[in-house]
Formats: sequence, C-alpha cells, structure tokens
Amino acid sequence: MRKFFLLASILLLSVLGVAHAEVAPEELVRKTADNILAEIKAHRDVYAKDYAKLYKMADEKVLMHFDFQRMSQWVLGRFWKEATPAQRERFTHEFRDLLVGTYSQALLNYNDQKIVYLPVQRKPDDTEVTVKTEVQQSGGQPNIPIHYSFYKNKDAAWKVYDISIEGVSLVTNYRSVYAIKIREKGMDVLIAEIADNNKQKRAAGAAKK
Repeated sequence: MRKFFLLASILLLSVLGVAHAEVAPEELVRKTADNILAEIKAHRDVYAKDYAKLYKMADEKVLMHFDFQRMSQWVLGRFWKEATPAQRERFTHEFRDLLVGTYSQALLNYNDQKIVYLPVQRKPDDTEVTVKTEVQQSGGQPNIPIHYSFYKNKDAAWKVYDISIEGVSLVTNYRSVYAIKIREKGMDVLIAEIADNNKQKRAAGAAKK
C-alpha cells in the first residue's frame, strides 16, 4: 500500500502545480505531470541531499490546491466535533506536514512508471469529480488503479480531498488508524505523535546535508 501511495503522490504533486480554477481536474493531472517530474529529474541529487528544499517545493505546490481542513475533518470523523478549536488547528497543521513529507519522499522514489489516464465521466455543472488513472507495472504485473477525488469550492476552485489506491481511500485508511489511537490515548497524544514523526523526518533530512 505504501509503495502505491508513493506513486499516487507523484500525480497529486503534479496536479497541485497549476493554479487555474477554470482548468478541469483531469486536465490538471494530465498537463502538469511532465513538468513536475522534469523538475525532480533535473534536481534529484539536490533534493535528495537537502530535504528542506524538497519539502519547501512540495509544500508550495500542495497548500493552494489541497483542502487540508476538509481532509482533516473527514479523517477525524466524529472526533472532529469533539475536538477543541485549538486541537483542530493543531491536527490540521501536523496532518498537512505529514502529507507534504510523504509526497516529498514520493518524488524521490519515482522510477519512470507510465501513467495511463482514463476517460472522465463529468457534466459541466458537476461540483465533484473523480479522476481515474492507472500506473503501469513492469513484468506483466496488473496496472495499479489510482483515483483522485476533487470538489469545486465556493470560489470555483477545484480542490483535492482524497485519493484511493486499489480501492482503498487515503482518508478512510487514516481515519481507522487514528480513531484507535484517539480512543486509547486521546487527541492530544495523537497530535503529539504526528508532530514528533514530522520532526524526525525533518531532522533526518537535515542530517543528509
């Protein structure tokens, strides 16, 4: 699952590189993938040695086009309503950093797999759409289906709020894991654990310099 999530992250970063609300989600995925991957190929050694630069690049691409609050709300489920405003803010911040770090690593692990874009079923007035892709594997292995969920917000901008890999939703996967931790340890402990994990990743990146 983690391997496929890394592959999915490549396309997500590609999607986030375009800031044009009128461009259809499927076009965002298709048109910008080559640009983002070319950036990584050209500067892979630099990013591999300096995670701070890698994270900064990924962070800048992600923030404008991801709805982290919606994702955080869905990940926490009923616990979102029980959380204080301060806990919601802290969780959203740390969860965003977690995903940015994961996406950053995904870029360095990309090995030129071919991406197949499937036809999109969408009406002009739809406010939600799923962009379906497949990642081709070598050796005759089955393609890996990766689906991206978008919605159009009140400003008519398309936002990513979930992905599914081989039918497994990112939001649902985190929700089941975090729900157990919240019931066992509480919200504050969960947030602290995510924050500690983020710090360890940043420290590991700094050590590579």
